[in-house]
Amino acid sequence: MVQVVTREAVQDLLSAGRAQLVEVLPREQFDWAHLPSAVNHPLRDLDDLSAAALDRSRPIIVYCHDWLCDLSPRAAHRLERLGFDTVHDYSPGKMDWISADLPYEGNAALVREQVRRDPVIAYLEDPLAEVADRIIADPAGLAVVIGRDGVVHGVIGARELIGADPTATAERVMCVGVTTTRPSAEVARLTERMDRADVRHVVVTRADGTLVGLFGIGDLRAPESEPDLG
Repeated sequence: MVQVVTREAVQDLLSAGRAQLVEVLPREQFDWAHLPSAVNHPLRDLDDLSAAALDRSRPIIVYCHDWLCDLSPRAAHRLERLGFDTVHDYSPGKMDWISADLPYEGNAALVREQVRRDPVIAYLEDPLAEVADRIIADPAGLAVVIGRDGVVHGVIGARELIGADPTATAERVMCVGVTTTRPSAEVARLTERMDRADVRHVVVTRADGTLVGLFGIGDLRAPESEPDLG
């Protein structure tokens, strides 16, 4: 019987060296990005001949793009019909994997490869006076405010510092509801959106809201072509 598995279960199966990963998307999508050590068997070509390349003695984990894509559940049931005993369906797919800031292979230029992982961090209860100098000295000119669980609550930049009470907490002065992006975002598309919005830096988070780092347009091109922070 096909078993639907989570990202954590996939990691456990792979770390034990028991399972084989199979992406069932078309080749061009596999080449764009895929999980490390995965092989490509597009669903449209999945038959007895192609399945013969898989090891019947080991569990198989199939996946596709994301949880809205139905190729992996269909492929899992197809493999079961072809006589494979242990088939797992990683239904959230590779976007769940990459969005969790896990490594991938392929030719995709994604934010995960460009993110700055050492931004200035302030905890909610930190006094502003303990953070202000670090914000001013940092090239990004802002601090990401997080809880002790790593979840992003807001940012403090130049606007928040002006006239602020230095004894106030980061939570009190931060800008709430800051726009974020995932590690799985394509660099080219994100920079286009940032250009249109006149935004210099975007906070990068996982799907659970925990901090990965900062993505900055200025990290990718000459300073004189950066948009004005305003």
